[in-house]
Amino acid sequence: MKSQDILLLLKIISLHSDLMGKKLDAHIIENDDEWADWDEKGLTPTYTEQDHIESHFSVRSLAEYTGVSKSQISLSLNRMYDVGLAKTDRKLQIPKVNTKALLEFITYGIKYVFPAKEGEVTRGIATSIAAPVLKGKLMSSGQIPPIWPNSKGHTKGMSIEPLHPNIFQAVQQDGRLYAMLALIDAIRIGNSRERNLALDMLETIFKGVK
Repeated sequence: MKSQDILLLLKIISLHSDLMGKKLDAHIIENDDEWADWDEKGLTPTYTEQDHIESHFSVRSLAEYTGVSKSQISLSLNRMYDVGLAKTDRKLQIPKVNTKALLEFITYGIKYVFPAKEGEVTRGIATSIAAPVLKGKLMSSGQIPPIWPNSKGHTKGMSIEPLHPNIFQAVQQDGRLYAMLALIDAIRIGNSRERNLALDMLETIFKGVK
């Protein structure tokens, strides 16, 4: 398994949420200074009912959404089909995630397979407990916020190596994907309270696409 596989699975979940008309809670897409210089598409769903469903789930579109090459998208999909983390939707003939299996992997394995490495204090994009999805819920006063180092970010904090280097391109197009990746970071680096809350919130998001 590669980190791009997780990025791809989360993007597919987000696309299915848009397909089903699911809306993000306001706190997930909060437009604060973190997004001041970012494309506003990151705050809105990527899918509209007028578009052809298949076009959003094609290898080409998934590559554009994630910044991962088409050949690597194909390889990722095949890996996920082989291990049961994804399947082809029988009715729509598009990729669909086995959310129960993915949540199980995130719960018990992701911090070991993809450990988060801390770096220096710098500026970047808030993640984990500092991201909008968890903002104000767990972070204590004076705590250094975890961030993905990036020149477009407005938060000063402790740099955390992103799950995948293409995260920045992917989250600018998808606020829900940003929320899920930030929650996964809370699981990768957080204490038990932070992990449990992040898992509960991920489970709620995943339930919307079953």
